[in-house]
Amino acid sequence: MTTSESSPLLENGGLSGHRNVSLTRRVVNFMKGDGEPSWAESFKFFFFGTWFNILLVFIPLSFISHNLGWDAGLIFLFSFMAIVPLAKLLGEATDQLSIKLGQTMSGLLNASFGNAVEIIVGVAALLNGQLRIVQTSMLGSILSNILLVLGCSFLAGGLYHQEGIFNGTGAQACLMTLSCITLVIPAAYASTTEAGMENYCDDSSECPTAGLLLISRGTAILLLGVYCAYICVQLKSHPKLFITPTDESNNEETEETVPRMGTAAAGVALLSVTVVIAFCAEYLVSSIEETAVRYSIPKVFIGVVLLPIVGNAAEHVTSVWMAMKNKYELTITICIGSSIQIACFVVPLLVIVGWIVGQPLTLHFHNFETIVLFVSVFLVNLLIMDGRSNYMEGLMLLTLYLVIAIACESRLEPFNHILIVL
Repeated sequence: MTTSESSPLLENGGLSGHRNVSLTRRVVNFMKGDGEPSWAESFKFFFFGTWFNILLVFIPLSFISHNLGWDAGLIFLFSFMAIVPLAKLLGEATDQLSIKLGQTMSGLLNASFGNAVEIIVGVAALLNGQLRIVQTSMLGSILSNILLVLGCSFLAGGLYHQEGIFNGTGAQACLMTLSCITLVIPAAYASTTEAGMENYCDDSSECPTAGLLLISRGTAILLLGVYCAYICVQLKSHPKLFITPTDESNNEETEETVPRMGTAAAGVALLSVTVVIAFCAEYLVSSIEETAVRYSIPKVFIGVVLLPIVGNAAEHVTSVWMAMKNKYELTITICIGSSIQIACFVVPLLVIVGWIVGQPLTLHFHNFETIVLFVSVFLVNLLIMDGRSNYMEGLMLLTLYLVIAIACESRLEPFNHILIVL
């Protein structure tokens, strides 16, 4: 074969063509998922992997009831029930997608999508001007994680194992305490200073002072910075603080997630579920006002008790299951870690979003809610500081949560009459 000065040095026609072929091949291989479960196998597992997905039937009911203008109570119920399986599917897709991404990217992915339901519901309520629903739902998510979920986990784990062991260095508990203190300061400012009480109305969320807005937005920016540092500490600089201590009574090997979905399929599923949740959350939030009035349900009870059940449905089951398998470090990470994400990431993020869209969302919770959060974090810190747990500690956490739930629903007239008669 003859050659000339214009003949390519390589048979593939040059470096640029080689790069194009490699890039195209990588994209095709990624979409095909060579060596991974096929798209059919992935979505078969995704939709039919558990009987819990039978609740997906409420998704079309939610869409139909909203668009046909059915009763607000039905719209609320159908949207509520639709988000529960969607939250579990969101967690499953995130878990499957994180298998191929490594520890660092997996941590960032879980940080971003672990509380996606809370963020979507919060943003939907924020855009609808439901500032009290935003505040109470965020508070409820924190209390649900550190009292209800952790309490159920300690109780269930304690029935199977005499004692649970986890890392008691307090790195997570200290950050949870810091976030609690930052929520106490705005309430103290609004209740004790002349500037904070200036132009004060019955509902401070509707007419916050300039000083309260400044404190809330400045604190939100600082908390976001602290949360970023927390991610770096957890994944990079001090990962040993979040590893279970070696102990003879807790020497089980950690089970790794089995790849049941292709990477591309998991990514598509993750985005699709997020979009559907956004619509259901919008329908849910838009029906809260009428539902609360028509059925005499306090908004505080809806925000603190009902909405967190939607967002934390998947975490509830996973946390309890891990405790029953004597893997308490995963339980602590799910419960305390998720609460830290809410307090240091989601709440500040919603304050910043409210700032952008012109909604005066602040970190000023009502005095009752501030006290409830403070005593809850105080009790949790006392129980986890020794790095050990038992069923009695779980019962204590559940008792406090039930007391708070009763206090939140104390304005339910029919329920109060029943209690008085009994």
